[in-house]
Amino acid sequence: MLIDFFYTLRSAKLPVSVKEYLTLLEALQADVVGPNSDGAFGLDDFYYLSRTALVKDEKHYDKFDRAFAAYFKGVEMLADFTKEVPLDWLRKTLEREFTAEEKAKIEKMGWDELMETLKKRFEEQKERHEGGNKWIGTGGTSPFGHGGYNPQGVRIGGAGKNKSAVKVWDQRAYKDYDDSQELGTRNIKVALRRLRKFAREGHEEELDLDDTIHSTAANAGYLDIKMRPERHNNVKVLLLMDVGGTMDEHIQRVEELFSAVKTEFKHLEFFYFHNCVYDFMWKNNKRRFSEKFATWDILRKYNKDYKLIFVGDATMSPYEILQPGGSVEYNNEEAGAEWIQRLTHTFPKFAWINPEPQGVWQYRQSIAVMQQLMSNRMYPLTLRGLEEAMRMLSK
Repeated sequence: MLIDFFYTLRSAKLPVSVKEYLTLLEALQADVVGPNSDGAFGLDDFYYLSRTALVKDEKHYDKFDRAFAAYFKGVEMLADFTKEVPLDWLRKTLEREFTAEEKAKIEKMGWDELMETLKKRFEEQKERHEGGNKWIGTGGTSPFGHGGYNPQGVRIGGAGKNKSAVKVWDQRAYKDYDDSQELGTRNIKVALRRLRKFAREGHEEELDLDDTIHSTAANAGYLDIKMRPERHNNVKVLLLMDVGGTMDEHIQRVEELFSAVKTEFKHLEFFYFHNCVYDFMWKNNKRRFSEKFATWDILRKYNKDYKLIFVGDATMSPYEILQPGGSVEYNNEEAGAEWIQRLTHTFPKFAWINPEPQGVWQYRQSIAVMQQLMSNRMYPLTLRGLEEAMRMLSK
């Protein structure tokens, strides 16, 4: 059974090796997990054991979860859902409406039959189809495609209308934890850990097992408990975040990043700005004009050992960066570029995280200006981009 499970993981593009598979078998033979109290196999225990043995990187957890569910919930992976379907097959050129009588005549397939039939269609179909009841296409009663009607089909491309698809084959906005994809909080934490630097400080909070054993042995076997301060991430981070305007479309991703940063770094200070940093910033957007923090005070308050991280799309008029009075909100006396240079000079470890897709950077003049001010230390808000930024900041 587990050989098929192994090949299921491999077909899901998980980097699982034979050595890791043998490790899983050894753990099972050693009864690391086994039947629960009622004699049934503990699937949850096996899930955690197999994930520990087979998956070495958290970014693959999502792939593993889907492959595990597909195998152990009886879903046989008969079709290769990584295969590309020619877009021409899915182009809808007519909108067909079906009567109740027509809908009633369409027969349902079971899951196994549906998946097996889809596999055959991939092997047999050579061109685009529309309005039919068999091939992958649009506007018909075939269980494969979109824009038509089938009580239980596989929607491929297009938008759902009847909400009856048993499976949807379409691009996911957040998928598989690949390093080129948009992020969830767990992914961000994985990337941020590259910047960790642990130190023990503060009150005694945890058991020092090694020292307790040594002291007890030296004390003729009488228990001598030793405590020590808990380890904390000792890296200091100064986070400056762009808010409002064009950043509104990135709210969810920036919130995920902010949440992960607050979890990973004990020493965190954060401030908001709009488009570009000028002579003041703020911590509460509802009181940003009544509770200002002078940028000069921030420069003087925090030591140069803080890692400076800007988060923003750098999308604005170049005048907002280069000209006094360029701010869209008030008449700033000094150009934003002056403040950016003061910040990067005060905090030599700095980086800019940009949620805009990297492919559009070359078309934004303001991004080019900001990249130059940042000495090209601008990174996209992807897993790979964050890892590169953290690696650079840790040097």
